[in-house]
Amino acid sequence: MGHREDLLEGAKKCLAEKGFARTTARDIVNASGANLASIGYHYGSKNALLTQAFIAMAEEWGDSFKPDVTGEGGSLERFHSVWDAMIGQRDQAAPMWAASLEIAMNRDRLPELREMVVASEGEGRKGLTEMFTGIPEGQLEERDVRTLGGLYQVLVAGMMVQWLYNPENAVTADELTEGMRRAAQKMVNGEDAGADAPA
Repeated sequence: MGHREDLLEGAKKCLAEKGFARTTARDIVNASGANLASIGYHYGSKNALLTQAFIAMAEEWGDSFKPDVTGEGGSLERFHSVWDAMIGQRDQAAPMWAASLEIAMNRDRLPELREMVVASEGEGRKGLTEMFTGIPEGQLEERDVRTLGGLYQVLVAGMMVQWLYNPENAVTADELTEGMRRAAQKMVNGEDAGADAPA
């Protein structure tokens, strides 16, 4: 590998171990074996390098996450199998999850990175919608992406926070599935009751 690749690998390691705010240029140099001047030469700045490192981490995790889902699209069985796969890879995903949350919390301090994450948000929603529903991304309508994709994205974000901050009491795939089943059942029952209620 050349200095550019060494720096990227070093930056990924630093992100996983220290996060954005606590990583210094010297940390990256020590982790990569490159020299300090090479950061500016190859990436322009430490933050630009860390941005590329985060993108690389996210892409690597996305490429490696190929859940063996079961059940028909939209079914509780499929819902459970996707969550089971995600939670099962929590240790590998934790550095990327933590970096994502740090970006969200420091949105004004990391504007370039925030813009890149925002730009990729739609693709993330499409991927989640396909995973849970079984509908190929190319066949999804904008409404599917905004509603179903938005719901799944919010659930994933909440799951990430729980597993990062309170893994001993974080929600399981069984609990998520049972919670979804019960919530849907209550909504359906509520609609039925509303339809029968006098005006």
